[in-house]
Amino acid sequence: MQRGLMWFRHDLRIHDNPALANLASSCDELTCVFVIDPNWYRADHFQSKHLGGPREAFLWQSLTELHRALDAMGQTLILRTGNPLEVVADLCMDHDFDLIGVTDHPGTRERHQVDTLVSRFPQRVVVSDAHTLFTQHQLPFDLPDIPPTFTQFRKAVETKAIKPRLPLPIPESLPSPIAGIKTEPAPVSDRRIAPYQGGEIAGRAQLNHYLWDTHRIQRYKETRNGLDGWDFSSRLSAWLANGCLSVRWVAAELDRYERNVEKNESTYWLYFELLWREYFQWMLYHYGARFFHFKGIANKRPLTTFYAEAFMAWREGSTDFPIVNAAMRQLKHTGWLSNRSRQLVASCLIHDLGVDWRYGAAYFEQQLIDFDVAANYGNWQYLAGVGADPRGSRRFNLDKQAVQYDPDGAFVAKWLLAPSVGNHQ
Repeated sequence: MQRGLMWFRHDLRIHDNPALANLASSCDELTCVFVIDPNWYRADHFQSKHLGGPREAFLWQSLTELHRALDAMGQTLILRTGNPLEVVADLCMDHDFDLIGVTDHPGTRERHQVDTLVSRFPQRVVVSDAHTLFTQHQLPFDLPDIPPTFTQFRKAVETKAIKPRLPLPIPESLPSPIAGIKTEPAPVSDRRIAPYQGGEIAGRAQLNHYLWDTHRIQRYKETRNGLDGWDFSSRLSAWLANGCLSVRWVAAELDRYERNVEKNESTYWLYFELLWREYFQWMLYHYGARFFHFKGIANKRPLTTFYAEAFMAWREGSTDFPIVNAAMRQLKHTGWLSNRSRQLVASCLIHDLGVDWRYGAAYFEQQLIDFDVAANYGNWQYLAGVGADPRGSRRFNLDKQAVQYDPDGAFVAKWLLAPSVGNHQ
């Protein structure tokens, strides 16, 4: 009788989940667990929490959906609160699991957790690769030799015609749950993040909507710089970040669309954005803690510091730049910003207000429902001139950008002048 433990972290799905599939085929009994870390709710050195209201709401919705999916297969999701590593280690000690399944992740905390777990329970931990498009063995270079710019990375991958692994189907069945393992009550959030809905079903529905139902993908390159609205971009990032949607599933569906419907510059551009995501994941795998240092991976000291008043004005949307203020209020109320808005507000904080980029990155970590540690900190470094940017830094003329991307002032009016911004998207 073989017992297995599935530790869910950033892979809140049952489709294309190699760790879950491996346990399903190897074990007679199975426990599935997710651990809530109290440290997520404590402000850090940069005056932000790991998990703010919008992120929390999306996470709870995603966990609720995962529980339903497991329940439909005769399983259950055990929720525990505490230090994730210690909680999982205690479960292993108390119930003598033969196999422990977990999905790899480039985050420094996540990697430390897995490394420590492996050292405590050698021969029992099975680490699966499902967070990236490619496996490390597929990369056309050794990780220490990862190209210093995205363009070089993209060309290296495309020249070798490297293809993502095909996603795994949902397991036909799951082993029975182990009796007697108690769960804690599921957290409840009254925060509304409509039209977003966390969870695997909603993520796959959005992918179908953007590709197969509306064919909006065919104009993605022309519309992707919009500031507001739903269909100007794919909106898949939140489900990808929480692992409700597999990046390999997205790539496979995009490939199927190109083969069966249309292949054009816009369909390629969505894959291009997936490659950007991929690049940052492998950069974080390589550089580790340097991703969070003031000097960044470039080891270059920015000419910024911390000004409390300037940071608060930026965070609350009360700077001298209306387009920045509108975007920051949208972020506060919805947990989301367009890619263009993210670049503008980051440029403002760093280059116009002179504030240490890490304060902005930490606030994004707190607020964004699609927070991805590699993409977030990689992009902030890029804008600050301490990351993977051959130009050194990116400073935007905010007045010019407002004229170009909000010519009629509708975005600013919506978020600054409306009597109640509520849950607008």
